[in-house]
Amino acid sequence: MQPPMYVSPQQQMEDRADFARAGIRRGQPVVFASTTQGIVSLTHNASQSLFKLSEIYDRISWGAVGRYNEFEALRQAGIRYTDTRGYAYERSDVTARGLANMYARTLGELFISGTKPFEVEIAVAEVAAAPEDDRLYQITFDGTLLEHHGLLVLGGNAQDLHHQLQEALPPTARELDATVSIIREQLGTTGSHVELAILDRDPQALRGSHRAFRRLDPQTF
Repeated sequence: MQPPMYVSPQQQMEDRADFARAGIRRGQPVVFASTTQGIVSLTHNASQSLFKLSEIYDRISWGAVGRYNEFEALRQAGIRYTDTRGYAYERSDVTARGLANMYARTLGELFISGTKPFEVEIAVAEVAAAPEDDRLYQITFDGTLLEHHGLLVLGGNAQDLHHQLQEALPPTARELDATVSIIREQLGTTGSHVELAILDRDPQALRGSHRAFRRLDPQTF
């Protein structure tokens, strides 16, 4: 009987990482950017009901790229986590950092011991009273947690697109209309196949008086 082929742990991790990256690269990029009006998020999406951008909690939104069934399961887990924490403590105790840490633990465990790694990257955003205080977190397929300031790009050619947007967008005092137009131009998105949302920097939304997350009509930009 032929003995099973030996594969080193290092090679196994490299193979799992290559598998996950290949799936993520096939996805359309997702962009989050801080503006004076709030945190805008934008991606190409031909579907009218299978969303890649979503509200999670009072001042927190979420975006993902990769396999829909996998990131949808993570989105629902995030809603359960934030609802449970807000009910057990205070709504103000629910933060993007806490949610991002939960996602990092989950994806890290799946990458090491799961049947296969999840082919997803996730963004978690929390709007603040001023753009410089916004929180933007990226969680990769292997559970790596990264913090960004003012701009976050997931999926596709994320590194090149991030560099292009940094050069095209003003460093501060970004207005919503101009920011959306620049991002759409860099993404090459036209027509109605755009999913667009904002976390309002409205004082009432920040106090929890009404929801900060709003979907926007891409045709108005």
